[in-house]
Amino acid sequence: MPEFLEIINDWNGFSSIREARRPENYEQRLKETIDLLTNAKGLPRHRREYLLREAMTTSDFPLLFGDVIDRSVLASYKAVEPAWRPFAKKKNNKDFRPASIFAITGGDEHLDPVNEKNEYPESNRNEARYQLTVVKKGRKFNISWESLINDDIGALNDTAERFAKAALRTEARDITGLYAQNLGLHANGFLYENGVNAGVLPLTIGNLEISCAAMRALVDGNNEPILNRPKYLVVPPALEWTARAILTSASKIQIDPAGGIPYPMTNVIAQSGLQLIVDDYLPIINPANPNSWYLFADPSEIAALGYGYLTGHETPEVCMKASDKVSLSGAPMSPFTGDFDSDNIQYRVRIVFGGCRLDWRATYANFVA
Repeated sequence: MPEFLEIINDWNGFSSIREARRPENYEQRLKETIDLLTNAKGLPRHRREYLLREAMTTSDFPLLFGDVIDRSVLASYKAVEPAWRPFAKKKNNKDFRPASIFAITGGDEHLDPVNEKNEYPESNRNEARYQLTVVKKGRKFNISWESLINDDIGALNDTAERFAKAALRTEARDITGLYAQNLGLHANGFLYENGVNAGVLPLTIGNLEISCAAMRALVDGNNEPILNRPKYLVVPPALEWTARAILTSASKIQIDPAGGIPYPMTNVIAQSGLQLIVDDYLPIINPANPNSWYLFADPSEIAALGYGYLTGHETPEVCMKASDKVSLSGAPMSPFTGDFDSDNIQYRVRIVFGGCRLDWRATYANFVA
């Protein structure tokens, strides 16, 4: 079997577990490793500790152990559906260079009359170009050799979950940052502009109706209506229960303008099909406006935000660093013995992700202090 040093051949001794060459009967051996790590057979402590230490001296155990963590990270990552994904559009990049996303409008406006023997008019096409760039992000994690021995590898039990959570948080923070604090002139590339697709109304049934109508009133460059019906209502945690009450209440209270007497009316906004999304990063990204709320169209029709991964790297990747130690005979040592200087055992998680702003007409915001 290949020595682990042959497998770990990337930058500074790191390489993705998924890129490593698999030995024979790999899946069977992986199952045996998982059984040993989880003590599926209920072995006594001293027996299990002996088998673990014995396994750590073999050349293929680091690959198997790393794969266990990598698959656990993938499972934890896929088990959570990020709140932001429904209102953003996905497009992967083949490399780290900016990739263009084109939005072409025009040619679908109403048809004008054509007089006898006159030429048909040309259609006007407008092309908007957006750029999506993916960025490599990651973090190293190390554990001392002493901790590994003393804790019987229990110190690594939550490593996969922490790596997955770090990746999810990174993506969520990046996407929220694209829309939570982006008020300015459209001509300068901002997503929101006061009086066009942004206001300052607090979240109420009436103000939600006003904002939905304002978003639906936005038109394309040829003054034609577009498919930007609001589908998602995005709020911070502070407005979650207010939003739920609005979207589930069967009636609302209306004041008679003549007599000032309140009377109930049907809450039609609850029948609009709006879906509630709570973004936990909104008060962190935009602390100056903690009660802001947002509307987004269906990204399959018209998208305000885009995101993507490096092709072939759509999920977090975990790798382990090879030990820089060698025995007196010159043979490489297991990564579980740690590095030469400190006996530290190192892991690394990496994601390659990016986001961008697309069509401003696919969203409407109210910035409320």
